[in-house]
Amino acid sequence: MTADQPAPAKPRVAIVFGGRSSEHAVSCATAAGVMRAIDRDAYDVIPIGISRDGHWVLSDGDPRALELTADRTPEVAASGAAVVVPLATTDRTLTTLEPQEIPSSLGEVDVVFPLLHGPFGEDGTIQGMFEMADIRYVGSGVFASAAGMDKHYMKVLFAGAGLPVGPYVVIPDSQWQRDKAAAMDAVGALDYPVFVKPARAGSSMGISRVSSPEALEGAIELAREHDRKVIVEQGIVGREIECAVLQGRGTDAPRVSHVGEIEVTAEGGHEFYDFEAKYLDDGAVLSCPANVPESVSEEVQRLAAAAFEALGCEGLARVDCFYTDTGDVIINEINTMPGFTPHSMYPQMWEATGLSYPELIDELIQLALTRPVGLR
Repeated sequence: MTADQPAPAKPRVAIVFGGRSSEHAVSCATAAGVMRAIDRDAYDVIPIGISRDGHWVLSDGDPRALELTADRTPEVAASGAAVVVPLATTDRTLTTLEPQEIPSSLGEVDVVFPLLHGPFGEDGTIQGMFEMADIRYVGSGVFASAAGMDKHYMKVLFAGAGLPVGPYVVIPDSQWQRDKAAAMDAVGALDYPVFVKPARAGSSMGISRVSSPEALEGAIELAREHDRKVIVEQGIVGREIECAVLQGRGTDAPRVSHVGEIEVTAEGGHEFYDFEAKYLDDGAVLSCPANVPESVSEEVQRLAAAAFEALGCEGLARVDCFYTDTGDVIINEINTMPGFTPHSMYPQMWEATGLSYPELIDELIQLALTRPVGLR
């Protein structure tokens, strides 16, 4: 490049965060981490927040305002300049609208990094909007996102692919309204303790560990506050071993990290790896590589890659497995937009494998930039 030639334009990345789900604050915290780490010399960044009621607004991008602490829960305010996203394949221009002002263009966007957890962001809905406009984005497509969000159909697909899953019972809204007693009787086929979860929420909210039938109804009602469809999973005796998966370049196979294990510490007072243990205190410690036999580590990595491909995932995913007392490995779930703060399991496992947080962000954006639009 000579002195009279302009510098090549940097790819423009729209970082989208917040959203309508109960994990709104977690999404804000994730965005804070990414905006601190992304290479501003390599990318132009446009931070866009989605308020709890669905307003898209231009953010000032200050990571400090988005941090999640025990004393402060971040939230996207709906009062900023409204952002209008393109819905035609011939346009990738973002526009801002302010009261009594002429619409202003933010220019074209090359790729969207949707840092959204839970429904209306991680479940294929926003991915469908991007697909309609031929906008490239980080992460899995519509089907894989939807299947990964629904813990019921996720298990159906895994089982259909010959992957091992644990016993579970699904309680649809219609069954609960029609006959609560019958729904709870169906759970009797499982051994206690059980885990009661919203079927289509993230891995943090509305989850209860239930040790006896007497506490079951209350746990189901709590889960239904987040999703009217509930899944009850039999507790597996063993250790929970995680593996981070990263899409391969071109036609290469998915890449897998060292396996990790979360230990919920007694000092934190948590029965399992819940919201507080993940984000608000020091109630859990990640060991990576996990202290398991090499054969177990290899099996977890194999199953993680197989789960990624069974759903047709793209970009990133974290796969959680159980390593049982009898030596078996069982898939618990896949998360297509896992926690992505610098302290979350997914980035930490890649850090331990040799890929730093900024390098991981760059790789995910590059993968999104190179994948085709339309049917793949």
